[in-house]
Amino acid sequence: MVKLDRLITILGTYGARLVGSTADRTTELHSVALHDPVRPGTPVGDVFLAVGVPTLADALRLAQEAQAALLIVRTTEIPEPELPRAAGVALLVVEPSVSWSQVAGVVYGLVLEGRETEAGRGPADLSALADTIAAAVGGPVTIEDQLSRVMAYSTQQHEVDPARQDTILGRRVPDAVRTLFERQGVFTHLARSDEPLYVPASPEHGLHGRSVAAVRAGRELLGSLWVSCTAPLDEDKARILTDGARTVALHLLRWRVSADLERQVESELVIQLLEGDPDATAVAGKLGLPTSGLRVVALQAHTDAERNAGLLLAFERATTGFGWSRVGRSTLFGNTVYTVLPAGPAADWLRRLVTSLPGHLRIVAGISAECDVADLPAGRRESDECLALHESHGSTDAVCYDESWHRVLLQRLRSAAATGRIPARGPVARLAEHDAAHGTGYVPTLRAWLEAQGDPAAAAATLRVHQNTIRNRLRRISAAVPGLDLADPEQRLAMLIAMAVLG
Repeated sequence: MVKLDRLITILGTYGARLVGSTADRTTELHSVALHDPVRPGTPVGDVFLAVGVPTLADALRLAQEAQAALLIVRTTEIPEPELPRAAGVALLVVEPSVSWSQVAGVVYGLVLEGRETEAGRGPADLSALADTIAAAVGGPVTIEDQLSRVMAYSTQQHEVDPARQDTILGRRVPDAVRTLFERQGVFTHLARSDEPLYVPASPEHGLHGRSVAAVRAGRELLGSLWVSCTAPLDEDKARILTDGARTVALHLLRWRVSADLERQVESELVIQLLEGDPDATAVAGKLGLPTSGLRVVALQAHTDAERNAGLLLAFERATTGFGWSRVGRSTLFGNTVYTVLPAGPAADWLRRLVTSLPGHLRIVAGISAECDVADLPAGRRESDECLALHESHGSTDAVCYDESWHRVLLQRLRSAAATGRIPARGPVARLAEHDAAHGTGYVPTLRAWLEAQGDPAAAAATLRVHQNTIRNRLRRISAAVPGLDLADPEQRLAMLIAMAVLG
């Protein structure tokens, strides 16, 4: 089960577009109907897949008969918005470059396997699929993502070369081998073609021969499927490799749906903690978080060209992997990624996350003080305040509350000063006006004396004047501001704070 709005949003990432719908997007979808042109009658379902339907008008008629809330068509035809409105269904138009098998995999995975994927169980076993393909083509197989990181590999290990061993142990293709592939145009071929490519052996890189096929969803390259072989594959095995790549693409799409649903559930629970949930302990338990020793990390990532692209990428990287394999739990709220995680690994986790993001992104981050689960709303405010220090101080390094609490305090006081008469119109402001009108240096003198804790000699050394000059100026300061008592410790503290706040 999934809501209509969620299904529309996810399919939109694969190029689907919504046309002329006034449907209630909170509608829950429980069933899928697939058009069968051979059998008479129309199946009933909440989502209708118009496979093989020749015209849009026919598809809309069949969707009405199926009592569907959502109609999905795969066409280049540009429909009039009034047509789906008149039919009373939401219409999603999918590009022809996305196959029906991929669309169906996503829809069935969301609508029928939603409960399973939200629980964290993936709908597909890539390792088992790798074993199946390896047995069919007669060679060890690896499935890799766009960055040459290993997602799965077959257990078949005969004739394993050193490059494959290093790839599996390091969970990614070694840099030297990846550079070789780039030089040979392998990645250019994968970006442009679905046909298998044979990569010859390279003994100096510990590499036997390879055949590779692109794993693609529509125009999007999801990864690659590799098989070890000493010569180019014959026609039958090449077809098996190509078909296997399509099957891998379907699995990866459903895997992505599973991860997306997991992110949604996780995000909502994290927001509950950050906003203050009465049963925060139970929420933390659902997320697998401890109830004490936590920090909140706030992160923003932007580019000049696309303001939200970097933020979405940061959220995806922060939530990559199943929940049990990640140290933190994250949400995307407004223009900020918030992550709640144990205090100990917070700084290292943030450093790894920033390193994994593209270098052209502008990244700023703030880390709260250590807190219990009930204090996470305060932790979020602290991380936001640390984040705000980037603008006022121009720093690009992560700001941690533990080292910057005094700057946070002064920032709070600046905000308070901007909303009231004190300290913005107190004695410090009046002394500043006197300095501007008469060319005196009362404010620097008073500040040096206060920072020296009332020691005229230390203040004189700071200002490079005689200490008698300090004493004379202090008498004039008291005369210039009636009611100012420099012997009062509370007034001295207040003035020192006011000077720090007002700069």
